[in-house]
Amino acid sequence: MDDTTLRLSIATSLSQVDRGAWDAVANPPGERYDPFLSWDFLEALESSGAATPETGWTPMHLVAQRPDGGLSAAMPLYAKTHSYGEFVFDHSWADAFERAGGAYYPKLLSAVPFTPVTGRRRLVPPGPDKARLEAALVAGAVQIAEENGFSSLHVNFVGEAESAALSEIGLLARTDQQFHFVDESYGDFDGFLAALSSAKRKNLRKERAKAQGGLTFRHLTGDAITEDDWDAFYVFYLDTGARKWGSPYLTRESFALIGERMADQVLLIMAYEDGLPIAGAMNMIGSDTLYGRYWGCSVHKPMLHFEVCYYQAIDYALAHGLKYVEAGAQGGHKLARGYQPVTTRSAHWIAHSGLRGAIEDYLERERYAVARDQDYLAERTPFKKGQ
Repeated sequence: MDDTTLRLSIATSLSQVDRGAWDAVANPPGERYDPFLSWDFLEALESSGAATPETGWTPMHLVAQRPDGGLSAAMPLYAKTHSYGEFVFDHSWADAFERAGGAYYPKLLSAVPFTPVTGRRRLVPPGPDKARLEAALVAGAVQIAEENGFSSLHVNFVGEAESAALSEIGLLARTDQQFHFVDESYGDFDGFLAALSSAKRKNLRKERAKAQGGLTFRHLTGDAITEDDWDAFYVFYLDTGARKWGSPYLTRESFALIGERMADQVLLIMAYEDGLPIAGAMNMIGSDTLYGRYWGCSVHKPMLHFEVCYYQAIDYALAHGLKYVEAGAQGGHKLARGYQPVTTRSAHWIAHSGLRGAIEDYLERERYAVARDQDYLAERTPFKKGQ
């Protein structure tokens, strides 16, 4: 995988890559800051035991080096022995291929583990060689898949432009949807409420009153987050994980490292009853977006999830000039709470021609269904007509 000006290699741990060099291509000047692409975040998942071969996530990061040894581009990659923690569901593809006698796993994935957030996957800073480097990265990733006998390469949660570029070079395009809050110059939460229809505005006020009764809330970031806060939040995280998907991936050490390295990019929204924490949500702060990631509680109260994860997040975003709130994957219930439907995208290279053909046909029909559903939902937002 060499040419006269570029050498591609695999890093089996992000600790093998210089932190500053990775961040220079992951979050270069002029790009939106994405906390999930930072060395601090990705390496924390590896060194804390969350994203490791033992959990089915084997790092195989693709790095492009100049002749002088400097890093010019990179692509986060993982060999996967299952499809959990991805939020782009291909279990039916695996089942169909294996029933036909094929081996779907291992496969190769470019994504941020456990994080359904759209972002760049081919990490190339602006410059005259950007297009060439992006092409070299995806070609290198396909070559890794072929040389290792992987069934497929999946590039999850890419932006619209990157999706189109990957389609042009032969990867299959897939779409889905999430629900995001967009600040339309509301000013504050009352301004947001004023944009809603009367009935929806009344419902949201009732929900907030019910959730807030007898509770206090704190927004914690930076040095205000203590180890006691992380201990409490980890209990909440384990409770939600146990009820939803079995064994949660992140360890207490994962949160410790993220808190130690990225405290200024972390927002903990905590709810207290009689001075004791009973619920919390962990968010990450980007340049223009608040990303809701994990939530949990030790005391179940009506509407508390909506308050902590959605309404308090909107409060914080409006107060701090963040235009967007992304509250995680799926969740049609977010629509009634002011979160609008948006398209998410992924791209897929399939080695077996028969499987590829079947998936290509399926994805064409799926894209049509997603588009129709999104049009339907867009007509049913809680905003006043004409907003």
